[in-house]
Amino acid sequence: MNFRKLFFIAGMAALSMSAAAQQTFEVKLYNGRVPYDNGDTGDTAKVRVYLPNEREATGRAVVICPGGGYQNLAMEKEGYDWGEFFQNQGIAAIVLKYRMPHGNPQTPIADAEQAMKLARLNGASWKISRNDVGIMGFSAGGHLAATIATLSTGEAKPNFQILFYPVISMMEGFGHEGSQTNLLGKNPNKREQKKYSADMNVSRTTPRAFIALSDDDNTVPPANGVNYYMELYRNGVHGSLHVYPGGGHGWGSKIGFRYHEEMMMDLKAWLKSL
Repeated sequence: MNFRKLFFIAGMAALSMSAAAQQTFEVKLYNGRVPYDNGDTGDTAKVRVYLPNEREATGRAVVICPGGGYQNLAMEKEGYDWGEFFQNQGIAAIVLKYRMPHGNPQTPIADAEQAMKLARLNGASWKISRNDVGIMGFSAGGHLAATIATLSTGEAKPNFQILFYPVISMMEGFGHEGSQTNLLGKNPNKREQKKYSADMNVSRTTPRAFIALSDDDNTVPPANGVNYYMELYRNGVHGSLHVYPGGGHGWGSKIGFRYHEEMMMDLKAWLKSL
């Protein structure tokens, strides 16, 4: 075998390995007009896509919404780190950098819905099953994920939801004051508060859920996640609620979270049960 032919074979093998390898890349969420201008031209919406090795791809995907009280985003520990985790599980992850609402809840909702649609639109090329696309959120990002799970329809509706220490209620005294103010403004009316309280919008068509939180969370009352689980149960929706004895709020992907190993085992077991 001559060197030219050997070089050609080696090159084709490298291309084949590259095509089958994990891929990570960023995509702008919108091409053209952006809906619901929030008044901040520097606040753009995009996603970072984590695709698993083609041979290990399960066809499942999850859109990830980091938290930050609808004021900023914890992109690393509640976003990119989890993108790598799911990628290594054979699950495509779409980490969403959504825009801040500045009092208009439709702004982040539009971004999350667009990310869901983007995952399904690219299903063939990204090896994603259109019927196995979920949404995941942390804290205020958990509120956004639960809102999409309870209010969105069609291509934007998820097949499952994963919520970590989520803000659920927008009612005074129940949710998280900062998230409520940033999402709905300083003086929201009762109708708006109820509309964006996910526990009040659960129905029999709400997707199944994994909910994880700490009993000693002094930032977002644990009752948010617990009440949401109770509404899921009342409507016959499968849910898995995990309340850890400690850890506070905002532990994300931190290995330093004292129940990190248990939490990861619980999540992996739930994912396998789907």
